[in-house]
Amino acid sequence: MLRVLTLSSLYPSDARPGFGGFVERQTLALASRADVEVKVVAPFAVPPLGLGRRMSAYRPLLDLPAREIRGGIEVHRPRFPTIPGVGGRINPWSMGRTVAPLLARIRRDFAFDVIDAEFFYPDGPAAVALGRRFGVPVSIKARGSDIHFWSRQKGCRAQIVRAGQTADGMLAVSAALRDDMIALGLPGERIRVHHTGVDQSVFAPMPREVAKASLGVEGPLVVSVGNLIPLKGHRILIEAMRSLPEASLLIAGWGPESDALERQIGDAGLRGRVRLLGAVPHADLPALLAAADVMALPSASEGLANVWVEALSCGTPIVITDVGGARDVVGRPEAGRIVDRSPEAFAAGIAEVLAQKPDQAVVRATAVGFTWERNSAALFDHLSALASTRR
Repeated sequence: MLRVLTLSSLYPSDARPGFGGFVERQTLALASRADVEVKVVAPFAVPPLGLGRRMSAYRPLLDLPAREIRGGIEVHRPRFPTIPGVGGRINPWSMGRTVAPLLARIRRDFAFDVIDAEFFYPDGPAAVALGRRFGVPVSIKARGSDIHFWSRQKGCRAQIVRAGQTADGMLAVSAALRDDMIALGLPGERIRVHHTGVDQSVFAPMPREVAKASLGVEGPLVVSVGNLIPLKGHRILIEAMRSLPEASLLIAGWGPESDALERQIGDAGLRGRVRLLGAVPHADLPALLAAADVMALPSASEGLANVWVEALSCGTPIVITDVGGARDVVGRPEAGRIVDRSPEAFAAGIAEVLAQKPDQAVVRATAVGFTWERNSAALFDHLSALASTRR
C-alpha cells in the first residue's frame, strides 16, 4: 500500500469550486487505485490580525471547515498568514511553518510514504522542508504559471530553483514546461513529463444545436474557460469578437478582472453577444464545451491546460497561443489553431475553424491519449519509485 500525502494550495472548495479542479480530479483518480491511500492538505493564505474578514477576496475562505471529506478523501485546510501584495516571497516559509504541526498529527495514524506537492510555488519549497523534517521523499509538480510567473517575482526564483534541486523527483505537464524548468537550473534527469487526463465518458460530444439552445444561443458559439486574470487574456478575446459579428462568446471563470471586462463588453457594444458566466461548476463544463464551435484561450502562459483537452474530448476544436504544451495537443488542423496573442490573430484563427467545421468525432480523436487512467498509472509509478528509495 502506497500512502500519499498530497500538498496543494490549489484545491477546490465550496468557496472556490473550480479552483484547482484538475488537482482534485488527478487526486481522485490516484485514490481510486486499490494499492493507494491518499490524504490531502490544502493550505490557503489569509492576512493576519483578522484582516481577512475585511477583504472580500478572503472572506469566503474563512468559513471553510478545517477538515472535511470531499469525494471520499480526507481534506485538511490549514490557514497560513500572508501579507497581501508582498507575501509571495514568504509564503513557502509561512505555509511550511503552519502545516508542520498538522502533518505531525496526521502521521500518528497515517505514516505517509511520500509528499506529493501539486503546484511548484509556494507548495514546492514548503514540501521540501517538510519532507526533510519527516524523513520522506518529495515530488513537486509544475503546471505552468507556478514556473513562468513565480520565477520572475522578486525573492521567489531562488526558492524555486533550490526546491527543484533538492526534491527527490519532479513532474511537468508538458515537454515544453520541462525544458523551461531545465533552463531555470533544475536537474532534467529528475523531471518526468506527466500529461493531464480527462474523463472521456463525461467530456463527450453531444448534438451541438441542442446544447446551444439550452444556453440561449443561436449561430456560431465561442467559449472560453479560465480565471478572469490578465494572464488568461480575455480582453484580447473580447476585442477579437468585434471582427466576428455573427458569433457569440461565453466566458466561464471568476476573478479580479470581472468588472473591467464587463466595462469592456459594454464600451465595445457587445452586450448580448458576449457574456461573463462567472464561476461554472466543473460538472457543468461538458455541456458548455460541447455546445461551442470553438474553445478559445489567449493565455500568456500555460503548462498544458486541462480545458484544452476537455474541449477536444467534447469534439470542440481549440484556438490557443503557442505556450506550454500547445503543440502536444494541436498536432493537426482538425484540433484547431495555434495563433499569436493578439485580437487580430484570434479573430482570424476562430474564423478559419468556423469555416472548416471539423467533424466532432475527428476532433475528439485528437484527445484519445489523455485519460485519467493513464495519468494515475504514471503518477503511481513515479511516487512508488520515490518511496522505494527510503524503505
